[in-house]
Amino acid sequence: MKDKILVIAPHTDDEVLGVGGTMARLAALGAEVCVAIMTQGYSAEEIECDRREALAAHQLLGVKQTIFLPLPAANLDSIPHRDINRHLNEVIQNIQPEILYIPFTGDLHVDHQRVFLSALVAARPNHPGAPRAIYAYETLSETNWNAPYLAPNFVPNVFVDISDYLEMKIQAMQLYASQIKPFPNERSEESLRALATLRGSTVSCFAAEAFVLVREIV
Repeated sequence: MKDKILVIAPHTDDEVLGVGGTMARLAALGAEVCVAIMTQGYSAEEIECDRREALAAHQLLGVKQTIFLPLPAANLDSIPHRDINRHLNEVIQNIQPEILYIPFTGDLHVDHQRVFLSALVAARPNHPGAPRAIYAYETLSETNWNAPYLAPNFVPNVFVDISDYLEMKIQAMQLYASQIKPFPNERSEESLRALATLRGSTVSCFAAEAFVLVREIV
């Protein structure tokens, strides 16, 4: 597999929570996996810590390139939509991924919603180098905290078997020492395992990550 894969994460650790096992599997198969982190913290110490943890996690998963964008975390609703579009357009044009993973539009966090919309603008099929497939991933403590029946529900229709890569995903999340929490917090090792087990059992495998197919050009 020689595809270029781009995972767009609103914040550091979203990419591991939602796509960690899939990134590891695709990298092992020979894909070129890249990650774009859209936002950063507000202090130099926080930014440095987040980036150090992200790079360590990505190295473990086989990510080839990590791109850090300078937008303010938890504040994307104050940024003009065109500016977010511009940042993402530059990233997609530079990487030209065949496959794109983005946050789910119904996530509780406004940053996730804005990144979803801007990613679709930047990946419009009439743009040069537009990806042939776009998937939305789920993020524990964001995707499942929305208002049922009032916001879009995450109903997956694509499942990736990560049975051989679940432990690597857990290890990558542990490298985000500032983000992982003790159970029963959803950003805990136990919760990650539980979700992977649930998604896996849906399709008769040990562990899986689930996605919503947004668009595929065959």
